[in-house]
Amino acid sequence: MIRLLTVIGHGSNLLTHFINHYESQVDEINIIVYESDTNPMINYEVKDIIKNFNNVKIVHTIKSRVFDWEKVTGLYNFVKAKHPNDWWVIADIDEFHLYPDNNLHKLIYDCQENGWDVVRGGFIDRIGENGEFVELQNDISIWEQYPNAGFFRYPLSEACPNKICVVKGYIEITNGQHYAKIHGQTTWRWQGWNHPLIHPSKTVQVHHFKWDKTAIDRIQEVANVKQDYSYSDEYSRMFKALHKTKFKINLDNPDFMFEKGIPYPEYNRYRQWNYLINKIKSI
Repeated sequence: MIRLLTVIGHGSNLLTHFINHYESQVDEINIIVYESDTNPMINYEVKDIIKNFNNVKIVHTIKSRVFDWEKVTGLYNFVKAKHPNDWWVIADIDEFHLYPDNNLHKLIYDCQENGWDVVRGGFIDRIGENGEFVELQNDISIWEQYPNAGFFRYPLSEACPNKICVVKGYIEITNGQHYAKIHGQTTWRWQGWNHPLIHPSKTVQVHHFKWDKTAIDRIQEVANVKQDYSYSDEYSRMFKALHKTKFKINLDNPDFMFEKGIPYPEYNRYRQWNYLINKIKSI
């Protein structure tokens, strides 16, 4: 059984695109609905969208303080631990995975044959035409709407770009879903490079569709929380950097490693991936 798990506290405008991307690759799409005072209607929004899909279901609903990313990670661990031997795809609502050979089943088979229980990956940030935060449309491919692929979040805010993407249910993940914790030891940097439970050569591209028009206000809102559990300092740095450029990303900045015009999901199309993932692992 391959189950996908996501937590939705905002971003219901991404949900249809998200389901369309994953539904043919997994057996179930499991949703945790995270209600807060800033989005009290999110549960109704999610229910209205998923009623048209057969293998999508809400598995848990919680109401808590807004933008508590540590709570979100706890929810991921809580739900997937109920099926410790199943494979889980872990993806926030704005994270669209691309797998080596464009084949998740082949990747998991490789893991099962070799005793690997974790596949990691890293962010590729997606942005709209001319580096703009455009309004997401529901009836156009999300890849076409955000055709530029690069790496700007970390240079602008030092936000960790590592992600745990495919994992057995018994494996605990750390805050932000950035690393695994195995026998009490995090898989950060040298502790994870050669860990025997992590696939040693295959990695997942996490195409990050966070950067739509709604992100601008949300980044500021998270910064205004001013709490460690929201990583508010990181969001504050991001907002200040974006404000300086009038909320437009410079596609020609070499530090951002942009490849322009990738309007479709194709793993091998981002040619700098091997270089980028090695950089990400070292962060």
